[in-house]
Amino acid sequence: MSSTLSLLEEEFNFVGKRVPKYDAAQKVAGAAKYMIDLKLPGMLYGKILRSRYPHARILSIDKTKAEQLPGVIAVITAKDVPRIRFGFMKDNMPLKEEFVLSCRDEIAAVAAVDEETAERAIELIEVEYEPLPALFDPLKAMENGAPILHRELKSNVVDLGLNFKKGDVSEPFRSSEYVVVEGTYRIGFITHTALGTMGALAHYEPSGMLNIWANTQSPFLYQRELAQALGIDPSRVRVIQPSIGGSFGRGMDLYPPDIIASLLSMKTLRPVKILFRRDEDLANSPTRQPAIFKIKTAATMEGKLVARSVEAILDVGPYISWGAFDARVMMATATGQYVVPNVEFTSKHVYTNNPYSGTMRGAGNPQINFAIETQMDILSEKLGIDPVEFRIMNANRPGYVTPQGMRITTCSMEETLRIAEREIGWRGRHKAGKSVGIGFASLFHVAGGARVYRSDGCGTIVKLDDFGTVTVITGASEIGTGSDTAITQIVAEELSIPLSKVRLVNDDASVRPWDVGIHASRMTFVGGNSALMAARKAKEKLLRLASEYLQERYEDLRIKDGMIFSKRNSSKSVEYDKLLRRAHFREGGDVIVASHFYDPPNQMADEKTQSGNISATYGFGTQAVLVEVDEETGKVTVKKVVAVHDAGRIINPLGAEGQVQGGIVMAMSWALTEELILDGGLVVNNSLADYKLPTAAEIPDIKVIFVGEPDPEGPFGAKGVGEHGCIPTAAAIANAIYDAVCVRLYELPMTPERVLKAIKNSKAS
Repeated sequence: MSSTLSLLEEEFNFVGKRVPKYDAAQKVAGAAKYMIDLKLPGMLYGKILRSRYPHARILSIDKTKAEQLPGVIAVITAKDVPRIRFGFMKDNMPLKEEFVLSCRDEIAAVAAVDEETAERAIELIEVEYEPLPALFDPLKAMENGAPILHRELKSNVVDLGLNFKKGDVSEPFRSSEYVVVEGTYRIGFITHTALGTMGALAHYEPSGMLNIWANTQSPFLYQRELAQALGIDPSRVRVIQPSIGGSFGRGMDLYPPDIIASLLSMKTLRPVKILFRRDEDLANSPTRQPAIFKIKTAATMEGKLVARSVEAILDVGPYISWGAFDARVMMATATGQYVVPNVEFTSKHVYTNNPYSGTMRGAGNPQINFAIETQMDILSEKLGIDPVEFRIMNANRPGYVTPQGMRITTCSMEETLRIAEREIGWRGRHKAGKSVGIGFASLFHVAGGARVYRSDGCGTIVKLDDFGTVTVITGASEIGTGSDTAITQIVAEELSIPLSKVRLVNDDASVRPWDVGIHASRMTFVGGNSALMAARKAKEKLLRLASEYLQERYEDLRIKDGMIFSKRNSSKSVEYDKLLRRAHFREGGDVIVASHFYDPPNQMADEKTQSGNISATYGFGTQAVLVEVDEETGKVTVKKVVAVHDAGRIINPLGAEGQVQGGIVMAMSWALTEELILDGGLVVNNSLADYKLPTAAEIPDIKVIFVGEPDPEGPFGAKGVGEHGCIPTAAAIANAIYDAVCVRLYELPMTPERVLKAIKNSKAS
């Protein structure tokens, strides 16, 4: 793997430097404590009994034998706990009461002295069911006469209001003046496969305080939602984040195991941990939002886009979770990726008996990008225009306002296309060699926060102690993205102190300032700005003290390498840690503590019109992929990926490169091999032997290049980039396959079986 950094140069001590992750030493030494490592005195182990059927009525549950098993401390069903409904639509229950709607539905739970006893107890619970007709195809679930899964509703289609229209799409589609293409694209089920499996550790104290260790990305919203579900005051819930072994969006939701662990702890007054095994994690974790896209696009004969229509049909499983709201991002990409004056987007969220989805890295953008960028290639070929030139003709540029009102400020989309074209060695269609192809895909994504709640803010407290240590207490969560490293770099840069002097605290929500959560590639931008402004306030207090001590004007002082000195008289100086000691080690002393809550200048989309500038800035990029296709087996080998991304000034090139590289590998796997295979709603390939992730030997040469100017809203000019690497990869691979063997793939993953079938069908026709 290789990378190139090409940005406006400016002299910094830490910003723009290749700094190892803040917690690298701790993790390499094995000192980091993940969920699997946590154990409290007297801790019990929880296990969950799940449904045998995808759709059934529960007739009876007999837990007598389980309760009598030695070592079992508690067995609970829906009848043993308050009637809890949670989730966006309050359509889910932690323990199902009358009906089960999927094979992963929770029926009962056990707390025992060890895992083996808990497992045995689960097997002793007897449940009698009445099987009911099940729905596994969202199109069939939409038909008249289909069984209604939520009986209080009149339909299996949920209207979340995520629709948008601007201009008239019908006229261009009818007119012979325009070239029109249309197609249907299908995205299947995959799961997050984080190294750390799902789980929670709950400890309900006799005082009424619930302590919960959770792999959440949004501890403050999680605190409120868990308290609401349990019917307790949120002030009685303390959320602690252990080291998180990856999350990729899964941690945005509150899930039944978290509530069940809490209920078991409340019943036993002992700590209870529920932690999935790998097979349980693959079978029962949320999935990336599967979808069917019906897309139609029109362009002038000269190549200017004039209209796009998208119908997104989302299989939400039996419960509305975060994944359903990925339609917001799909809509933004459909309306804002490229300049399209007339656009229409409709989304249908359909209940089925399949697994339910959570949000996953890119939050819907990788799915819609696959469809749009594939169709862009088809349209460019129909027009007889080079695919790179076609994209440049329609690319976003600074000053453009999308139909939904998203204001493009810094934007180097055209540059990303030109560099990707050059670096991959593009010479035109079907010129890479026999069975070898090159494909392109671009991206558009939020990069300056994303106001999906009324607040998009993050708080930071900066404290300076008398030994010169700067403690940064941030609301920003760390799930492996490297935001903790970037924040320490930003604070060290602003205060002009050694990086080793900056300590970061961000694990206990009871002491941290509020933050909405880590999602939408927002943490370096939002958390970084919050830290920068808190550090700036602390710096002002420090210089005010120095002004008094040195008898110099505040305006004439500066800090460098931990020394405060006068610009007019360099002999007047003081070590900043000495000044800090003097500040409080006296009568009437003081300490330096500063805080800032940064809420970016963006807008929440209007509920009715779905318009609004949801991000303070936006990121762009292009990926070019070189593939080789074995026409005898259908196997696709990715040989090289060039990823060119506009992310403003890069705070930490080492971390940013890693994020892009990791996103590419994740998306390459999703594009070619990863797929949850369902049989009657049940995941049947729930092992890493059967769920195909790439090995190190399969990783191609990846070249990462950063371009673009520093963004005026970002901390030191930075924009977000955490999700961007995974967005255009699948489409670029699909377009490269077409360039190699002249077959189009409309469904993911593009397995050897599907590629070979497409080749055979092409030859037969």
